[in-house]
Amino acid sequence: MHLSMHNWMRQEPIETTIARLAKYGYKSIEISGEPEKYDAKHVRGLLDHYGLNCWGSVTLMLDKRNMQSSDEAVRASSVQYVKDCIQLVHDLDGQILTLVPGTVGKIVPDSTPENEWKWLVEGVQEIYEVAEAKGVRVGIEPLNRFESYLITRADQALALCDEVGPNLGVVLDAFHINIEEQDLYEAIRKVGNSGKLVDVHVADNNRMPCGYGSYDWAKFVGVLQEVGYDGALTAEFVAPVDRTPANKYPNALETNLDNLEIDEEQLKFIIDHGSSILTEEYYDWLVGENAKTLLPLINDVF
Repeated sequence: MHLSMHNWMRQEPIETTIARLAKYGYKSIEISGEPEKYDAKHVRGLLDHYGLNCWGSVTLMLDKRNMQSSDEAVRASSVQYVKDCIQLVHDLDGQILTLVPGTVGKIVPDSTPENEWKWLVEGVQEIYEVAEAKGVRVGIEPLNRFESYLITRADQALALCDEVGPNLGVVLDAFHINIEEQDLYEAIRKVGNSGKLVDVHVADNNRMPCGYGSYDWAKFVGVLQEVGYDGALTAEFVAPVDRTPANKYPNALETNLDNLEIDEEQLKFIIDHGSSILTEEYYDWLVGENAKTLLPLINDVF
């Protein structure tokens, strides 16, 4: 087991991100699903320089990306986008792809449950064949009910695995399973004991870095050990921005935006998750605090 991290939560040069991960003892990156943005050869060189690996990638299901859509053209373009993400992982010598099938934040269905399930199975089957050929293992990530309406629990993701193929897996996110699972540890055991646990995303119950909420991280890591999970703990915290006098972190919000190049769609995505553009000082601290909580547990238990 090793410590990894997403980078979609902060728009900054990939050089800055990778250097920071190395600084705090992370071993890999789960790079944001932006195949058109990254030069794989350049990123691979940076990872080699800092002694890191690419663990995989995560799909950014924004705007018109939706494998459950009633629009056939939207479904087709979404499938192609995921294939492009698989190619990115392959080119970076990564191992996994986290797949969120529907548009994040879309909670109103397009059609009947039967139709949407059929479309989803068909699309994932097409993706699965490409991933198998490329040596990339795909995991379906359930989100919480406020960000999705079709795949929100581990048993639903496992049902999709049953329909598609034996190597399709599940990605569990500590923040989401804390909301949706009756017993989050039993959900981990069920997926882990089935051999389907592909990746684990970590943030505390309030989506702050691990150690800044109510999670018992020693127990969480212990259950992963129990089921034999040996992949990444991939940090995916989204620090909320407090705009009131109760704010504990007055250095959190970036106010000097003049020299920042921010993609409007991704900024909206981050704001919709309750955050905003954070200062370099604050974000760097968050990354370090997350590592400070988890690394002793990994090094002690494994």
